[in-house]
Amino acid sequence: MADSKIFAGPRVRRIRNKLDLTQTAMAGELGISPSYLNLIERNQRPLTAQLVLKLVATYKIDVEELQPSGDTGSVSALREVFSDPLLQGELPGQSELLELSDGAPNAAIGIVKLYRAYCEQQERLSDLSRLLGEASPVLNEETQRLPADTVRSVFETIPWCFPALETAAARIVDALGAKPAKMESLLNLLRSAHGISAQVLPVEVMPVWRKRFDRHSQRLFISERLPLADRALLLAEELVVLRESRALDEEIDLLKIRGDEARRLARAELARYAALAVLMPYERFLRTAERVFYDPVVLATRFETGFSQIAQRLSSLANRSGGNRAGLPFFMFEVDQAGNVLRRLGTKGFPRAGFGGDCPKLAVHAAFAKPGELLAERVITPQKQVFLTLSCTVEGVRAGAGERPRRTAILLGLEDEEASNRVKALQDKVAAAARAAGEAGETGLGTKIAHARLLADVAQVSPVAIGTSCRLCERQDCVARAAPPLTRPLGLDDLTQGFGAHGLT
Repeated sequence: MADSKIFAGPRVRRIRNKLDLTQTAMAGELGISPSYLNLIERNQRPLTAQLVLKLVATYKIDVEELQPSGDTGSVSALREVFSDPLLQGELPGQSELLELSDGAPNAAIGIVKLYRAYCEQQERLSDLSRLLGEASPVLNEETQRLPADTVRSVFETIPWCFPALETAAARIVDALGAKPAKMESLLNLLRSAHGISAQVLPVEVMPVWRKRFDRHSQRLFISERLPLADRALLLAEELVVLRESRALDEEIDLLKIRGDEARRLARAELARYAALAVLMPYERFLRTAERVFYDPVVLATRFETGFSQIAQRLSSLANRSGGNRAGLPFFMFEVDQAGNVLRRLGTKGFPRAGFGGDCPKLAVHAAFAKPGELLAERVITPQKQVFLTLSCTVEGVRAGAGERPRRTAILLGLEDEEASNRVKALQDKVAAAARAAGEAGETGLGTKIAHARLLADVAQVSPVAIGTSCRLCERQDCVARAAPPLTRPLGLDDLTQGFGAHGLT
């Protein structure tokens, strides 16, 4: 054993670095000179058996940590990495693998970890492709979708109206007292009923979080980057979760949403719905909406909130039950500047792209060029349905120096014919009541929707022709086309070119 020699310089250096020791300190503890330890770490001097025992006794390490890997361990793992077809022709020899493993063990381990992560990712992609490609009767629709897509598909195809949550919100409104929508009332109820105090923290403390709850001190921390309207909504959401958790769970069960992640996402969306109902109680909001002709800008001012919250609340006025009257059947969706759809509420019947972007002719995309301005227009689908749309941008969190936070745009819409019929019925009712009272009744179709007054009648000016998406749109006279259609041959011609993508029309 006295004659046995081990060249393990990189391994000794790795142990020293792990212990955060200098060469001088380690040499002193081993009873050798720093220059000799330097030679050992550079593999110019071997480790004797006595020095190995000294290392094991001093630093409580396993002697295996000083042994070269040979044909086992990292060398065999490295050989597996370099035998992959991706690295064909790059297979190093045994001595080169041994040199890499012993000379740079950390680098060798990193290479192996990256390769295994690559293999795992390839397997996941393969499994995902198989799941999407097979029409297996065993796999239901939920297992083939991501949780966010599952929740979105439910909420965009059902009426955005939940009477049970309206009732739950009414209970919170009663508990809030005389000024239910005011920040002070929300803070007082959180403190008195649940022992929770709220505090706004500066951006340097909470740079990327909207909120954080400290269970030990029972304090809710809110970022100062949130506008006042969003702070009030956040407090209302906390009250909903604390006081009406059972109502949220029952609604999720009725929607038959499965999977833990999908249920959590749905719970957050429904809590937001109930919180908006707390800040804007149904009957009061509906009366005010009718009084101001459904003008979302005026409503945002009256209820001290933003366009996003008003759009969502207007989308919840249709298909009432339990004796409450219904408002106009609005729907909405929200997109960012890249065209990603973030939220769709009650958009059944409106053109929806299954993949790719929505129609580029929608005013919601043009709204980014006119931030804060409300754009009103009528659009017509290939099925000859006419919709009234109101589009406006919504600012995200307050930006710091050098930041570019997300800005989104919201399209608020409703079917023009149905809205006109509902408005006419309401006007006839008002006019009949006025005649019975000997007063002059209000007449004129469309006067109950403020921004519809700005638009010409559809009989005089044709609405903007839109489609589902460019890949599925059959219109041949569109100069805004972004992609060739999948439903017909391209029909390319060297002699003529259109204004659309690839010279198409």
